[in-house]
Amino acid sequence: MAFYKSNGFKYLKNFIIGAGAAVVMLGALFKIMSWEGGDSMITAGLVTEAFLFLLLGVIPPEKDFYWDKLYPGLDDYHARINPLTDGPTKGANRPLNADNVETQLSGMLGELQNMSKSLGSLKALQEVDFSKTGDQMKSMGNFYSKMNEAVTQLSNSLDDTKAYSEQVANLKKNLTSLNGVYGNILSSYKNMGGGNN
Repeated sequence: MAFYKSNGFKYLKNFIIGAGAAVVMLGALFKIMSWEGGDSMITAGLVTEAFLFLLLGVIPPEKDFYWDKLYPGLDDYHARINPLTDGPTKGANRPLNADNVETQLSGMLGELQNMSKSLGSLKALQEVDFSKTGDQMKSMGNFYSKMNEAVTQLSNSLDDTKAYSEQVANLKKNLTSLNGVYGNILSSYKNMGGGNN
């Protein structure tokens, strides 16, 4: 593997680019603010930037995708492509078949559409406002506690109603027996001749 493809070089390249951009920005700041050393800072920044552009021009670009690992020979127009997903084949690699590629591309398109729908669902979920959920939960908690208090009070009032009903029944018995006593007194009074007046 070439040195410029190693992870160490890639890290070093990114570090040099980041540090160079910082020098350019500081040079521009010094120059804009007319601080002392602004001329030399902007010169150092622009020289660094020129070096970075030269470096990036010399280093070959990285491949964006590694399709050739899945489809070896994809870079070559006349290549006979055998996808790794098909497994080993007997004999030579098969030639590129337009129908096969179209089928695979339509399958990939379907997968991308499914991913798009899934991402749309996630976006809709992201737009839901959950900020007031805590307040709603507190309100529901208060509602349930008030409901429990009301049920307890209703139960207590039912007990009071039963006690009142028992007292009314006792009062009715007492009035019935009192009526009997009063009836006896009236009968006695009539018998004694008090009713002849």
